[in-house]
Amino acid sequence: MSLEIAVAAPFKHMRKERLQKSEFIFYVAIDRKWMNKEQANLLLERAMEEGLVEMEGGTIRPLFDLAAVEIPLGFKPTSDLLTGAATPCDELIARIASATGKPVREIAAEINQVIDSGFDGNLRLEAAVVIVAKRYRVRFEDKLPALEKSVAKKR
Repeated sequence: MSLEIAVAAPFKHMRKERLQKSEFIFYVAIDRKWMNKEQANLLLERAMEEGLVEMEGGTIRPLFDLAAVEIPLGFKPTSDLLTGAATPCDELIARIASATGKPVREIAAEINQVIDSGFDGNLRLEAAVVIVAKRYRVRFEDKLPALEKSVAKKR
């Protein structure tokens, strides 16, 4: 999910449906200073592997609904996006999607709705994922230590 947010951010900020590769790299590496140029290229490669974007002649186009992605205030992607290691939130979202038979994007949209409408944006992603897991009676207790560690890292 945070990969989707990191990919959506340049498109939403620049209000464009397509970006040149150089614009994407500039936004991630220089404008936001989230990572260096090599890491920004890795982020783009990972997004293509995950089927989030496609590239045609140097132009990047998202393959998901940008409007459905909410960029949290102060969002900064972590380095685990580059390695492909799933975060505890991503793992729990996948578990919810599997248990409900809903697509991951739909579960992610529901989590964003919990954050925005239920808590006016004042709820951490980790807590919202647990709320949605409880809503569908999906077990999450085994992920609590990792979720707590994730929250502690962000402080």
